[in-house]
Amino acid sequence: MDLHLEGKVAVVTGASKGIGLAVTKALVEEGARVVAGARGIGGELAELAKTDAVLAVSVDLSTPEGPAELVSRAAHFGGFDILVNNVGAVTPRTEGFLSISDEEWLSTINLSLMAAVRTTRAAIPELLARGGGNVVTIGSVNAFLPDPGVLDYSAVKAAVWNLSKSLSKEYGAQNLRFNTISPGPVATPLWLGETGVAATVAKATGVDFETAKKNIIASQGGFSTGRFTEASEVADLVLLLASDRAGNVTGSDFLIDGGLIKTL
Repeated sequence: MDLHLEGKVAVVTGASKGIGLAVTKALVEEGARVVAGARGIGGELAELAKTDAVLAVSVDLSTPEGPAELVSRAAHFGGFDILVNNVGAVTPRTEGFLSISDEEWLSTINLSLMAAVRTTRAAIPELLARGGGNVVTIGSVNAFLPDPGVLDYSAVKAAVWNLSKSLSKEYGAQNLRFNTISPGPVATPLWLGETGVAATVAKATGVDFETAKKNIIASQGGFSTGRFTEASEVADLVLLLASDRAGNVTGSDFLIDGGLIKTL
């Protein structure tokens, strides 16, 4: 299927690893060009930035000015058509709700909600000037599967989903679509890296890494597929939603969780 993304320009946040890197690579493979924002530029992203298809921008998206700076760099390609809000982080709260400080709450809100708010706010006038476009935001299954182990993250991701739905109503008539994707655990450094969720849970519960990984897969009734989602699978869904093949899809959320959610 031709997604008609050849020649399109996308801005992607959190593009140096995990889902963001997978999205950047997938967009380039479809013939799009990407303004890839990340705090550090290295590894595969640095290699991609050696081509004409990717402009890698080192930016701190947790700052008030960072998101607008990233969006402004799309002028390098003459504007943009797609925004992918991906940046975020999760910290396991192994000691429970009472252990989460105001500073930790604010840190989660700032990176996992306000970065999307600020980037989207900067992007909307530019997209409207292009005649419309698409905003795809990476949420989380925890938006509707609240978990005490990631309580602040769960609450913030519910707000991200609400934000996208509200914006879809405000801008739908102006050819600007907003959708979210809610992955379950994904095989990325966020979950499986040396300091990722599985490693943190393993240390807190006194088990080895592989046991912690198996426990995550078995949690909440278990993944029906028995495995983590791959970042490339999330990226494929991003590209479909960002394409005109999904031209009348807006205000929607799409689960990709290996069957973790068992309810309708």
